[in-house]
Amino acid sequence: MLHAFFCVFTPVQAQEIIKAVPDSLKEVNLNEITVAVTKFGENKKYLAQQVQTISSKKIEFYSQQTTAELLTQTGNVFVQKSQLGGGSPIIRGFEANKVLISVDGVRMNNAIFRGGHLQNIITMDNSILDKVEIIFGPSSVIYGSDALGGVLSFYTKKPILNTSGKDTLKANAYIRYASAYREKTGHADFNIGGKKLASLTSFTFSDFGDLQQGSKYFSDFPDWGKRTFYVKRINGIDSMVKNPDPDKQVQTGYSQYDILQKFLLQTGKIEHVINLQYSTSSDIYRYDRLTEKTSAGIARHAQWYYGPQKRLMAAYNINLQASALYNKAQFTAAYQDIEESRHNRNFKSTKLNHRIENIKVGSFNADFFKKIKKSEISYGAEITYNKVNSSAYAENIMTGVQSELDTRYPDGGSHTRSYAVYATSLYKFSKHFITNAGLRFTHNKLSSRFIDKTFFPLPYDKIKQKAEALSGNLGLVFLPGLNWKIATIIASGFRSPNIDDISKVFESGNGTLIVPNPNLNSEKTINYELSVNKIINQKWQMGTTLWHTNYSNALTTDFTTFNGSPTIVYNGVTSNVVTLVNKKKAYIQGISANIGADVNKYFSFSSVINYTYGRIKESPKNYPLDHVPPIYGKTNVTGKFNKLTIEVFALYNGVKDSVNYNLRGEDNQNYSADAKRGFTPAWFTANVRTAYEINKFSTIQVGIENIFDKFYRVFASGLGAPGRNIVITLRGRL
Repeated sequence: MLHAFFCVFTPVQAQEIIKAVPDSLKEVNLNEITVAVTKFGENKKYLAQQVQTISSKKIEFYSQQTTAELLTQTGNVFVQKSQLGGGSPIIRGFEANKVLISVDGVRMNNAIFRGGHLQNIITMDNSILDKVEIIFGPSSVIYGSDALGGVLSFYTKKPILNTSGKDTLKANAYIRYASAYREKTGHADFNIGGKKLASLTSFTFSDFGDLQQGSKYFSDFPDWGKRTFYVKRINGIDSMVKNPDPDKQVQTGYSQYDILQKFLLQTGKIEHVINLQYSTSSDIYRYDRLTEKTSAGIARHAQWYYGPQKRLMAAYNINLQASALYNKAQFTAAYQDIEESRHNRNFKSTKLNHRIENIKVGSFNADFFKKIKKSEISYGAEITYNKVNSSAYAENIMTGVQSELDTRYPDGGSHTRSYAVYATSLYKFSKHFITNAGLRFTHNKLSSRFIDKTFFPLPYDKIKQKAEALSGNLGLVFLPGLNWKIATIIASGFRSPNIDDISKVFESGNGTLIVPNPNLNSEKTINYELSVNKIINQKWQMGTTLWHTNYSNALTTDFTTFNGSPTIVYNGVTSNVVTLVNKKKAYIQGISANIGADVNKYFSFSSVINYTYGRIKESPKNYPLDHVPPIYGKTNVTGKFNKLTIEVFALYNGVKDSVNYNLRGEDNQNYSADAKRGFTPAWFTANVRTAYEINKFSTIQVGIENIFDKFYRVFASGLGAPGRNIVITLRGRL
């Protein structure tokens, strides 16, 4: 039984309804076509799965600092933060390696995506996005492993051909300043379009200072989150320095730049696209770790930062039309080169640890679409390959002498291979009944090699593992009338263990050491979902989605032994030995609801709210599942007056009570208002943003976020949210 139902107010997905709705409501809530679910575009009214789209117009109007911040504007995606240069999306209580991220059809999830909080999402530049599509619920039929909670599918803009016969230039640029972030961002992109060949070039640079959090603190927790000190090296000695402005989160600033280059060549009915993307940053402070103190009140860390987040992607896409075997086909070959690193030093230690990971990813996708009478069939195959190289060294900051250090992943290298085939069918029994069905088979291989056993004397030199998964879905859409849509779907999802799960030797703190386990199996989910959407009087749009997900083979840490002993001396510390096991069984369920209306020709409003409830099944009493956010949502009123657009909106979170905190996992109770039991108070922010079109070449945008300058932290975050934030953006176009 469902202990709690929650509904996601989703867009009404019937073409007939869309035609009946005024433009202002259409722009905010309704979208006709989605690409992410089938890869070829489909009317949402025929799809049983819940999908939300953020259009390029919304992306521009929101004018957010990063893609992570952009996702929070939906009211349907929850984002956790441990540092300013990051953001970890949560969909239906699933986070990190349980949410699939795709960019232009290429999966970003790699072999070392971990189960905690991730920061990879910000390497996607929102300045050049054409749209974002969010699929809610298991989506393993199309996307394979990792799509347990859903899919974040990002699409960058395409080069535009000029059919008039003359080469033309189109350009866009903006500059933005945000006071709380001390942000200075500049962006420019330009398109040169010929009759058959077009080029799109984009460049974005952002510089962020130390983030200013809100100054109006909770009366029950007046000192929670204040940055009272920071560590500074004075005369060669680590010192705890008093922060003169506790609202200023010292050691959060960073910079980043993103480059995109696309070429499009049209030869008859064949379209070729070359897609090159590169993102890198400065060092990024791990802010939450830098605020930690020992029980004696001494700083725990002197330095803790991520090295530059480097992401290079090169993809070649071919789109074909019309054949006996398909109406449409697309082939995508992609290569990614990713570098991540961690650097940390304890307070008053001279040993600075450096751990560097390089991941090379190759992938190939072949996708086909065929329409046969009342059926629409999509089918295809996917091949992926990941190679992970891990290195490490310790540096004496006084002498510069380097020494050996244990690597995070096997020093002999690791790799994974995946092979998959899939097929989906959409069948229209009548104008009222449509079925969705799909099936996918995936085969995964993994291997790791250990060379240096100085730090950890493993009883083996290699780890090898194979995993296979069969996933499917079955959905029914009922369109009883012009203004109704009712849909239900059953879908399964899986996540194959990756290098981070199986091969990592990791000192997790608190006297525990995680050791490899080569016998892990895939995590699995099965989701049951019901959605109802309705238009009333061609003015009100309402929708709700209720779902329940059974979660089995879930990975969790458990105590084990090494060479018959439950403890081991590692890096000079006696630690309990633990390992990841497929032990947990859990369930997650919820309700998400949305309502919207055009009040008149000038004003419209919408509101969305999400509630999630998750528990681990165990005796004698079920235990809270981690990553499950409190109730959250967004309400806004939008006014459109000729060249001026104004939006007044509120973002809000309910309380995350102690009884709902998971003290064993990733809920980060030590950064909450109650460091022992975990507790995050409820909060809301009042905000306004405007856009005024000066002329056809320029627009100015001004926004004020968190108007009342409230201090708050998003659940599980170790970073205070921005205080009062004045955002000014000036845009130009040709």
